[in-house]
Amino acid sequence: MNLSDSSTRRRIAVALVIVALLSPLATGLATAQSVQGPSGAIVVDEGETVDGVEGVAGTIVVRGTVEGDLSGAAGSIRIAETGRVDGNVQAAAGTVLVDGAVGGDAEVVAGSLDLTETGRIDGSLNAGAGSITVDGAVGGDVRAAADSVVLGPNADVGGEFRYDADEFAQSPDATVAGGVVEDASLRGDTGVGIGGDEPLPSWVGSAYGVAVSLALGAVLLLAFPRFSRDVAGRVSEGPLASGGAGLLALIATPILLVLVAITIVGIPLALVGVAAYVVALWVGSVYGRYALGSWALDRLDRPNRWAALLLGVVGVALIGLVPWVGGLVDLLVLLFGLGALALGLRDRYRGRIDGTASDDGPNGTD
Repeated sequence: MNLSDSSTRRRIAVALVIVALLSPLATGLATAQSVQGPSGAIVVDEGETVDGVEGVAGTIVVRGTVEGDLSGAAGSIRIAETGRVDGNVQAAAGTVLVDGAVGGDAEVVAGSLDLTETGRIDGSLNAGAGSITVDGAVGGDVRAAADSVVLGPNADVGGEFRYDADEFAQSPDATVAGGVVEDASLRGDTGVGIGGDEPLPSWVGSAYGVAVSLALGAVLLLAFPRFSRDVAGRVSEGPLASGGAGLLALIATPILLVLVAITIVGIPLALVGVAAYVVALWVGSVYGRYALGSWALDRLDRPNRWAALLLGVVGVALIGLVPWVGGLVDLLVLLFGLGALALGLRDRYRGRIDGTASDDGPNGTD
């Protein structure tokens, strides 16, 4: 390989960008695979003691002892009645069930969280879920944000119970030493503070999104000038075909990933597929904006790839400020860009097989 070739250097740069985007997921998978069994489950059996649990799996079950922390993402996470986690718990799952003991704090994001009458958390509980039931013991404070929050008859909270819920039920037998407080900010206040005080203005997020899209667009134009030009041309010449392909990719890909994940063994592959799908959506969105800018400049007989990228990204961001219209334009741009990207990759793949495809040169020529 000749590393002095500018086209080769650009490809290496893009590869490093993609690896950087996927590396957090890859790390999680490697961690999970080092401890999970062939069934796609991480299990600490009764009588077994491990230093810690960290991973991604279909299910995580603790029946034994975890001397350190438990940090995981799964379809379901359960700490059985015989199980104990001496450290902290950080869980993201469809369902989280705590029948056993947690020696530290617990932070949970889930579809549902159930701390049963045999469950105990010695530290504090901070949870956001669709439904939360606390019917066990919590040594510290509880912060619970959910559509439904239930404080059961066996609940024994050593600190304050602060909640935000559409539906709240408290048993008269529940014990809460610090009192029960409704706090609407638990779900509503999601702003990032400046020095911990006021939330950032909304335009800061929009400006950041524009800057990131421009940066990715610049990488794509530098690395793959000819492919990028072909993608823009495909949208301009066949918007219906590009939009249809984008709609198909947008809907069919998640369905395919779910089917792969059902096989359990395919869960790691499905997770990698999810990461690739997210990256494809981002790249397709930027390509759609670039194509829109190219189309506008072509109508003015002033084609320029850099001006097209700037016009497309900034223009769509400004249109996005208009209620309803902005959301529709964002969707159409995504469909056009994603479809053109998919069709371009398909043609490039077919060309590789036929031996007719050619690489981008330094100036975007064959």
